[in-house]
Amino acid sequence: MQKGNVKALIPIGVFLVLYLGLGILFEYGMNIPMGFYNIPIVVIFLVALLVACFQNRKLSFDEKLSVMGKGIGDKTIVTMILIFMTAGIFVGTVGRDSAESVAYLLLSIFPTQLAVVVLFVVSCFVSISMGTSVGTITLITPIAIAVSAASGFSLPLCVGSVMGGAMFGDNLSFISDTTIAACQGQGCKMSDKFRENFKIALPAALVTLIIIFALSMTSSVNGSVNESYDLIQLIPYIIVLVGGIIGINVFVVLLLGIVSGSLIMVATGATPATELLANMGSGAAGMFETTMVAILVSAICALIRENGGFVALLNGIRSTFKTRKGGQLGMGVLVVAMDVATANNTVAIVMSNPIAREMGETYDISPRKTASLLDTFSCVAQGIIPYGAQMLVALSACAELGFTINAFEVMPFLFYNYLLLISVLVFIFIIPDKSQRKEAHPTN
Repeated sequence: MQKGNVKALIPIGVFLVLYLGLGILFEYGMNIPMGFYNIPIVVIFLVALLVACFQNRKLSFDEKLSVMGKGIGDKTIVTMILIFMTAGIFVGTVGRDSAESVAYLLLSIFPTQLAVVVLFVVSCFVSISMGTSVGTITLITPIAIAVSAASGFSLPLCVGSVMGGAMFGDNLSFISDTTIAACQGQGCKMSDKFRENFKIALPAALVTLIIIFALSMTSSVNGSVNESYDLIQLIPYIIVLVGGIIGINVFVVLLLGIVSGSLIMVATGATPATELLANMGSGAAGMFETTMVAILVSAICALIRENGGFVALLNGIRSTFKTRKGGQLGMGVLVVAMDVATANNTVAIVMSNPIAREMGETYDISPRKTASLLDTFSCVAQGIIPYGAQMLVALSACAELGFTINAFEVMPFLFYNYLLLISVLVFIFIIPDKSQRKEAHPTN
């Protein structure tokens, strides 16, 4: 067993103490209004990166820069950054008016009390089709904001429902990075993993719908559905929604939305041509913090991995769990710990794959179940952590459209993520596992 270095995990602890600790102290201990916004997350990550750079004196600073560069240059990170920028431009192009038009159209078709239910269902289907929770959240959150403003439903409830639906699809989509990473790492078919996942995710989604419906029926809705809206301004959102549902690449979908939005906003006079580029720039700038977080987290994780921190984490989890059910839970703890450390569920799965494969052989857990557990637990963690891309994108979209909320206001409404955790634990510890392992684990 490769020897790890527990001290290499110190940067993670530094970040958690400074960001979460000070945030909770300011917001709830000292009752400072918007206390979390007094703590810039980029600065905290820079401090954590500095701590990581001071570790491992065997490497020169230039060598550490090379390690960080390789981490930042990972395909997943580059893709995520490009999605951030493209989505920001889309939001800046179509602006608030288009989002409000979509909201008013939805509210005019469906009863006002079902608006949040609709948001959750739409997010589920779009995320399954697009294969990206981040892309889904960037596309649907502006609509959720407008729905909240028009109907009177709480904004955290609307945003939390969108995030839950997005994670449902991310967990099940055939083209999701997490599905691809889990299936390739464990050597199983995507269809087998989907069937294993679906029986866990569907009960959580159905109960989530029931909860949202119950809350909706007991909520006092003061907004009117008779507000005027411009049908032509719906086109950019219809394009991205339909494109997502039929499975078009997220970049193509967003590009079509930007082009159509630009033409429509200028043609209708909603945005002067001279201001269009400035609006695009403002939208992209609104994603600056989110982009910097992705870059800094990937750099920190590259150093931690180089210094042996993740090996220590893996070894500790591996030596703790002994039984077959314990082994399944151990896989979940493994990938959750990786996700908390990396704030990226795809990266967490990739890093967890080798040890999870060995655990699967040790505990006689099939590759498809291993892949399902890794994907499910990683989606649970990624959808909840306050510094994850999904949460940051949702909050950035809110801020871009002039609405300010923090992660801890949204977290109580992430019903799907909590129920998904309960569901997977039920399937591990309560429901008998009658299936025998028929497929062989990969040996290389």
